[in-house]
This record gives sequence, structure tokens and C-alpha cells, in this order.
Amino acid sequence: MNILVVRFRQMGDAILATSLLNTLRHNFPEAQIHFVLNEKIAPLFEGHPSIDRIITFTEEERHHLIHYLKRVWQIVHQTHYDVIIDMRSTANTMLFARFSPHTPYRIGVKKGYTRLAFNHMIPPCGSKSMVEHDVSFASPLNAIQPIQPVKEFTLHITDEEKQSFGDYLQKQGINLSKPIMLANVTAKLASKVWDEDRMVWVLDQFIKQYPDFQILFNYAPGQEKTNAFRVYEKLGKPQQVFIDVQARSSRELVAMGYFMTLFFGNEGGARHIMHATGCPSLVICAPGNNKSVWLPQNSVPAEGIAATDLANSQTLASMSKEQQYDLITQELVWEKLKDFVQRLP
Repeated sequence: MNILVVRFRQMGDAILATSLLNTLRHNFPEAQIHFVLNEKIAPLFEGHPSIDRIITFTEEERHHLIHYLKRVWQIVHQTHYDVIIDMRSTANTMLFARFSPHTPYRIGVKKGYTRLAFNHMIPPCGSKSMVEHDVSFASPLNAIQPIQPVKEFTLHITDEEKQSFGDYLQKQGINLSKPIMLANVTAKLASKVWDEDRMVWVLDQFIKQYPDFQILFNYAPGQEKTNAFRVYEKLGKPQQVFIDVQARSSRELVAMGYFMTLFFGNEGGARHIMHATGCPSLVICAPGNNKSVWLPQNSVPAEGIAATDLANSQTLASMSKEQQYDLITQELVWEKLKDFVQRLP
């Protein structure tokens, strides 16, 4: 059986999609599973045991209509696919199914126009977990055999990559026998960053309460780095914070995850990577982000703090995003963090 899964979008979405890939591999171990995604995030999925072939599109190919049409046509005619799963089901992505009308299982999201491409459709995600939604794309295959869902989303690196990063951490003065927190004190989008001074206050309390914890900051070059160093300065440059210890690639971030005890801070793509490595996480969710969707529940502890925990939907609708963020006090976050740490396995 040949299966084509079309995902695209951003890193976090693609990581969560591995729950579907793992479901397909578990139920059809002999299948050839091909995964379509953006070129810039492809290295993160190299060597994944549930992917036999990664098919990438550059930004130019995705946004140049003629190039895009040619690539899609070539892909579905070079391989006879028994199953095409379009996880986005947009006017562009549904062309994979449209160009392969003889594929027995063409699966997509039920929308007003998607019946033109798919012969099996599932409901939109709504407010359910994104992992549950992703895994549901395999449900039409119950007609072949009963499907056992796999809710774990995973990433894979080699033992050599993990060992190399462990050596790097030790050279930077990290004691691998002591607990380590990865703190997401900033984010790419300002709208997804909790109040900086409140973050500083919580981290200061954490350092005093848990002096054995070593703390790394997660940040990208540019403005995120500037923000992270400002937080470091406000904290007084404590020795427990190793400000210069960084993962230099997405695969190194995966390797880092295997050494982390806890991920804390603003919710984002890095949290998905940590979760995929088995690292527990407690995050502050930005207004408008549904934590029940983006914090899937499986064997890895993952919790979030959101304005929706503190006010009803009617009240929140009358508030700005800044006002919703203000509902999340530093005292609340600190109490949640202490409780979470105490419950760590």
C-alpha cells in the first residue's frame, strides 16, 4: 500500500501530524508512507520511522502556480497511491487528490468545496485536540481493517546526535545529573508573549525555590535574542541561567529535549518539539489560542494556563487581547508552576 500525506504549514502542525503517521505505520506496517511538507522544516523529520519518503516544496514552488501544478502532477503520477490524505484541504492542496481520481481513498476535511476532490471526508477540528483531529484522518481506512489510533506524536534523532549534544551541554558547564528547565521567555510574535516583567518575577521565584535547577532560554536570533537577554539582565544574571547555551538547529532542539526535565513559558512550536521528546511542559497560552486544541493529552504531562480558565467566553469577547493576558497574574502562574514541578515524574 502506498500512502501520501499532505501537511504543509508550520513546524508545530507538522510535528502534531506525526500522530497520524504513527497511526498509519502501526496499522499498516508494510505500507510506503510519503509525507509532503515545506522544505525549510523537512530536516526535522529525516529518519522518522513512520516516514519512508519526504517530499518537499520550496516557497517558490508553492507560490508559483505553474511550478506548483507541475510538481503535484508529477508526484501523483510517479507513484500509484492507494491513499491520499490531505490534512489541510485547501483549494491548492486538494489538487493532489484531484489529479489522482483513481486513488481508492482520497481523504480530506469536509468543506463546501472539497467534495470535488475527496471521496472520504472528516469534520473540521473545531475545539477538539489537534492530535485527535489528525488521527481521525485514518478513520476511513476502517473499511480495510479496524484502525487502532496512536496519539503519540514523535520525532527521531540518531544516538550520535543525542550524544553529541549531551557532550556540548557538559562542555558548557551543565550537570546532566541535575534537573534542567528550558524556558520560553519570548516568541516570534509579540502577541504570543506574556508580560515580560511577570515572567521575570516568576523565574526569580523559581530560582529561589529550586536552586538545583539549571535554566536554559529558548530564543531565535534577532529580536528574540534581544528579548531573552533583557530578561536575563532583569533577573540579575543568575548563575543558574546558562544564557548562551543554544540549539543551533531544529534537530539539535530535539536532542536538547531528551535532556530537559521541564519546559516552561510561552506556548509555541518549541513546546511541540519538547513534548515529542517526552519532556513535560507547562505553558502560558496566548489569547485566542484554544489550549484544548494545541495541548494534546497523551502519556507526556502537558498543561496550559489561559484566559479561558479565568473568565467565560462572553466576558472575554468584550476584552482586548492585552486585557485577557492581564487576567493571567504572576501569582497564579507561580502557583501553577510549583504544583506542576511537584507532580513531575
